[in-house]
Amino acid sequence: MSHIDNDRPPYLGYGLGLRVEHYQELLDHPHGVDWLEIVSENYMVPGGLPLVWLERFRARFPLVMHGVSLSIGGTDPLDDGYLARLDALARRIEPAWVSDHLCWTGVQGVNLHDLMPLPYTEEALDHVVARVRQVQDRLRRRILLENVSSYLRFADAQLEEWEFLAAVAERADCLLLLDINNVYVSARNHGFDPLRYLDGVPVQRVQQFHLAGHEQGEALLVDTHDAPVPSPVWALYEAAVRRFGAVSTMIERDDHMPPLRELVAELDDARRLAEPLLRAAA
Repeated sequence: MSHIDNDRPPYLGYGLGLRVEHYQELLDHPHGVDWLEIVSENYMVPGGLPLVWLERFRARFPLVMHGVSLSIGGTDPLDDGYLARLDALARRIEPAWVSDHLCWTGVQGVNLHDLMPLPYTEEALDHVVARVRQVQDRLRRRILLENVSSYLRFADAQLEEWEFLAAVAERADCLLLLDINNVYVSARNHGFDPLRYLDGVPVQRVQQFHLAGHEQGEALLVDTHDAPVPSPVWALYEAAVRRFGAVSTMIERDDHMPPLRELVAELDDARRLAEPLLRAAA
């Protein structure tokens, strides 16, 4: 087994997801943005303009890598070519950490380009833990796993979502990216208390927060990540800061991209909400 770096990553402050619409403005005027999260797959290439831009950002900001194609819960064998490219990018830019989603994204070699929920069973837990260990051994680092929004529950579920998430983190010795919007969306869709979810997640495992928006569908909330952070998610973020303390926080917007100043204003809202709570707890 390779050596795995088990050191706790640093606290980075308040960051944004790096999107091409904001490349030049962020370089010219960082606007108090402390760090940036990149979508790993956008830069897992041997060369070209994406990496030229990335090197510029690497010189100015701490970076973290966030993937969408690991399929840690899938039944296909882990893609060694994908892991090799992921490892090469991590070696190149030396991110503070690497994350992906607690989900599956395809079957029989077909990528569905969606984040599909897992059945919260003991069998699935054993399967995911073994695969997380395999990935961490391959990358020689602990990874972060993010909770996804869901719109259905499996009839044979044996664990609550937060119990499953916590068990994966503890048994695989990985860390967690807690998406506050996803917790709220799933809580509304399935009728559980989001504060119960937060209380069920081990404090020492949470390394990063995502904040984002959603939409009301015909029957369910839909995790769109294309709107400002709404009031209920801000309230849940406040509860998360009270429980987990200083956790690197990021505004995530994936569609309907606004001007950079609007995202920075939301990031400043997160800072204004969290910092007095952190000072009071110090």
